[in-house]
Amino acid sequence: MNFTAIDFETANSSSASACSVGLVKVRDGDVVDRVSWFIKPPLGHDHFNEWNTRIHGIMAPDVADALLWSEQLPDLVAFADGDHLVAHNAGFDMGVIAGACRASFVDIPSFSYLCSLQIARKTYNLDSYRLPVAAMAAGFEDFAHHDALADSEACAAIIVHAARRHDADSIEELAKAASVRIGAIGTVAAVRRPMAMG
Repeated sequence: MNFTAIDFETANSSSASACSVGLVKVRDGDVVDRVSWFIKPPLGHDHFNEWNTRIHGIMAPDVADALLWSEQLPDLVAFADGDHLVAHNAGFDMGVIAGACRASFVDIPSFSYLCSLQIARKTYNLDSYRLPVAAMAAGFEDFAHHDALADSEACAAIIVHAARRHDADSIEELAKAASVRIGAIGTVAAVRRPMAMG
């Protein structure tokens, strides 16, 4: 069970306004590395909405000295190192990657990805599948929700726990067992449609 969990926080409603990212690398079902950093959103997408700040606590001064998306993207790609990405409500996080790349005039990197929200819906019987609730079902509790690194760790915990439930040894096996699609962004998405599983 190898993958990289990812989570973004945004400055405003623009998908290009990533202001923080958390990344957690999992090998054989165990977290082996984790990293997070602030991101300076590209010009025109750098306004900090009060609502967003209220959620994640990040303000413009926090990212004033951070590198721009275009400067940090190589580090993100290098950390993931060809892994499947996993995110809770992955459409949002993949949208951030695509939106920030377009706003920064850089190519969208190619990634395959799996959504832990969809996996949680096929694994647990819960009243809500929001990240804190799904993470609790996976035995991961009391984390700082809306901190990008903590959210990535919670997402990773859901996938590892769900894989055990479904007796799956890889992201592909988990997707198939749960009848969830593996999606794709970047050039890999242009040459093939998301893989239908199950």
